[in-house]
Amino acid sequence: MAEETIIRGFRMDDLGAIVELSLRAWEPVFASVRQVLGDDIFLRLHPSWKEDQAAAIRSACTNEVRDVFVAVTDGRPVGFVAIALNAFHERMGVIDIIGVDPDYQRRGISSRLTEFATEHMRSRGMDIAVVETGGDPGHQPARAAYEAAGFTLLPIARYFRLLD
Repeated sequence: MAEETIIRGFRMDDLGAIVELSLRAWEPVFASVRQVLGDDIFLRLHPSWKEDQAAAIRSACTNEVRDVFVAVTDGRPVGFVAIALNAFHERMGVIDIIGVDPDYQRRGISSRLTEFATEHMRSRGMDIAVVETGGDPGHQPARAAYEAAGFTLLPIARYFRLLD
């Protein structure tokens, strides 16, 4: 029997699984950023990326001004999305953070979460949806997914230079 994935509201007992799957999902992304920036700048910006990222996920999932939804397969969280409403501008919704367990990637879960998020925004009166991601090779799958979902890329350049 094919496994079914449902999307439901976040529950506190989801938090540990979401943090764990997210760190595994973003490990290659942080490796890509490290390769692009080099060790000196990367380690200055992210001396403890796993601890910092885990804290960011916990904060996003438990923040009262975020709406968080979880993709569940076989009774366990396999992905999540945190949404901020009226962020940056009135009636603008932002996908604050999204992640899918690497064991469940390439099954359409990220696309479903993205679509769910934009429908949630629309139902709450938002008329613009925004999502940000990196321009490095590790973020390429995310860029492709957002473009496939109908988002328009606004290229923004951010340059780093170590001054030490």
